[in-house]
Amino acid sequence: MNAAPVDQRTRALRALGVTPWVLRTAVPADDVPAPGPAAAVVEAAHGDCVVLLPAGSDPRALDVLSRALHACGAVVARAARLEVREGKLPSVPAAKAYLAFGEAQAHALGRELPAALLQQAHIVLADEPAALVGSPAAKRRLWNALRTLRRALARQTD
Repeated sequence: MNAAPVDQRTRALRALGVTPWVLRTAVPADDVPAPGPAAAVVEAAHGDCVVLLPAGSDPRALDVLSRALHACGAVVARAARLEVREGKLPSVPAAKAYLAFGEAQAHALGRELPAALLQQAHIVLADEPAALVGSPAAKRRLWNALRTLRRALARQTD
């Protein structure tokens, strides 16, 4: 693989406020430290974010979306992903932040989430996944939404 595109990608992600992940090499079992406070933080952060998607989204659009979510760190990458079918959510877990892809998903969240949780949660709206495939402006709005989401999650953990 050519090194220039990777460097360009890294610079672009850093300009957007995203720290790219680097795949680590395997560590021998003897060198693995015992789980400590850091492991507890990752497990506790699992329910910090929920992603709401329209049902029946295009696989190509979901792939673009998944790559963007993985570029934003563990909390966003591991976020629960729920599909909104016919304007209804199956169940809504309590979370610190919700990322809704499209106004219909945000409205479904507003109908299903109790008022107390709705008032405490940070809700970020982004374009529907289908718009991400062909529109640079939609991708830019997605990165802005992800930056807003990451800031909201960072503020709530402090």
